Formats: sequence, structure tokens, C-alpha cells
Amino acid sequence: MSVPIILFFVCALLAVVGAVLLILAREPIHSALALVLVMMSLAVLYLLLGAPFVAAVQIIVYAGAIMVLFVFVIMLLNAGVEERTDFSKIAKWAGVPLGFFLLLLIAHFLAHSSIGTAIATGTGAATQAADTRELSTQLFRQYLFPFEATSILILIAILGALVLARKDE
Repeated sequence: MSVPIILFFVCALLAVVGAVLLILAREPIHSALALVLVMMSLAVLYLLLGAPFVAAVQIIVYAGAIMVLFVFVIMLLNAGVEERTDFSKIAKWAGVPLGFFLLLLIAHFLAHSSIGTAIATGTGAATQAADTRELSTQLFRQYLFPFEATSILILIAILGALVLARKDE
């Protein structure tokens, strides 16, 4: 086995373990840290795919800025340990099998679609690397409004957390 394949499996395992820990953690801070683990492993996977710009954005924006906001809001709201409830009977008997069936269905369609075969064989438009300059030009010309709207929504979320966390005097 080559080093990239070993690195892929290690990062994939870390991403899955982080996602499971994210769901099972009792403390919100622990969930946020597990999400950071997932984000960092995804950044390494992006590097393995030959997308260094996306990996850098993943680390700087998501693992850095967004997670700092999450931790700030969690600490501001003084969120404690979550109360555990019983697993819903509907979720247990219908949701889990349906989720597994959905996963198999997506895998089947990916394996038999033209996009899936292009990714598996390493040919086609799915493997073309995007130039950073071209990507930034599209981001700040064609997608400027969604980019700015996202930052305004994040600011509104922070203000909402401040209003909710404010103690009544």
C-alpha cells in the first residue's frame, strides 16, 4: 500500500469516529471538538484529492472561524450536560432501517452512474483541478451575494445568541 492510500484510510476513519463522537457526546463542547476533528480530517482528504485551496478554506473558515463561533455561543449560553432520552420507537424500527436502505441506494446509484464511474476511473471533469485564481474570481464576481449573505446570517446568529444569553435584570 502506498502512503496516500494509508493516509486516506486513517483520515476517513478519523472522520467517521469524529462524527460518531459528535452525536454521542454529552457535553456540547465535546461535540464541537469532535466536529473540529471531522473538519481537519476532511481537509486532509481534500489535499489528497488535489484541492489545496478547498483544504485551506476548510481549515481557516470551518475548523477555525465557524468552530470558534460555535464554542463562543456554547460558552455564552452556558450549555451543560444534555439529558438523555429513550430512543424513539419510530426511529428504532423505521428510521434506522430506512437510513441503511438510503445508504445502499446512494451507493448503488453512484456505482452505476457516469459520475461514479468517472470518479472511480480517474477520468472526466470530476478530476480536473480548479485554479485558485479562477475559483476566487468566480467567488467574488458570480457568487458575491451568497458569500456576503452567509456572513450576515452568521452575524445575526451571534446577535441572537447574545440576546438569548442575556440575563434579565
